[in-house]
Amino acid sequence: MRFSVLASGSTGNAIYVETEETAVLIDAGVSGKQITNALAEIGADAKKISALLVTHEHSDHVRGVGVMSRKQDLDVYATSGTWEGMEKYVGDINVEKQHTFTVGESLCFGDLKIEPFPISHDAREPVGFCFYQGETKLALATDLGYVSTRVRDAIAGADAFIFESNHDVEMLRIGPHPWTVKKRILGDKGHLSNETAGDTLTEVLSGNSQDVYLAHLSPDNNMPEIAEITVRGILTENGFNVGQDVVLHDTYRDKPTPMQTIKRM
Repeated sequence: MRFSVLASGSTGNAIYVETEETAVLIDAGVSGKQITNALAEIGADAKKISALLVTHEHSDHVRGVGVMSRKQDLDVYATSGTWEGMEKYVGDINVEKQHTFTVGESLCFGDLKIEPFPISHDAREPVGFCFYQGETKLALATDLGYVSTRVRDAIAGADAFIFESNHDVEMLRIGPHPWTVKKRILGDKGHLSNETAGDTLTEVLSGNSQDVYLAHLSPDNNMPEIAEITVRGILTENGFNVGQDVVLHDTYRDKPTPMQTIKRM
């Protein structure tokens, strides 16, 4: 299994996952042009994509869903709540291309199995995903107000993680946002801080875990250097050899991460 974070942050999100048999796109929160260019940059063929899966209906995750579905003739998969919430953003999508799934239901595309799990966020029916090819596992968990036991159990032991590290709490507190926005971000249906990301990773990383992509960073309340230093410090304090046992990676708003191959250790 291979993957790339095509875009990540409050301005837009998209992720590409492929195997030898198939490929899927998760979220399309940037323009179709940016996604197409990002795919070309990592050497991926958009025509190989079997489906577009949506985590939730916020515009930074669905802005390009309709365009990608129509342009690439993609089937789109989302929970019923997400479908209801994203209708105003995606425009007309052929009814034959609209598919609904529920938490607890596995989605299979060739040799790729995908299992959605519920997350806490201020959306109608938001989910994260775990991707499996044989014994290999990739976990995607962003836009989390807090990490429930169910989320921990779902993502634990993954070989690679795309995990939210949205804000530095002190930067958020003294930052320019009104208090109502700060309260939302800090709440149980908001976003994860760098500290919470680090603490959670200490609980879900295993001997198989190799790579962690710190995702959905706030441009106003965080910096990649602060996120990495904070998470690295917490992992190191808990006995992880960061850089050898597990590698931390940046994600970007305006360019894709290099294609990463996941191999079971």
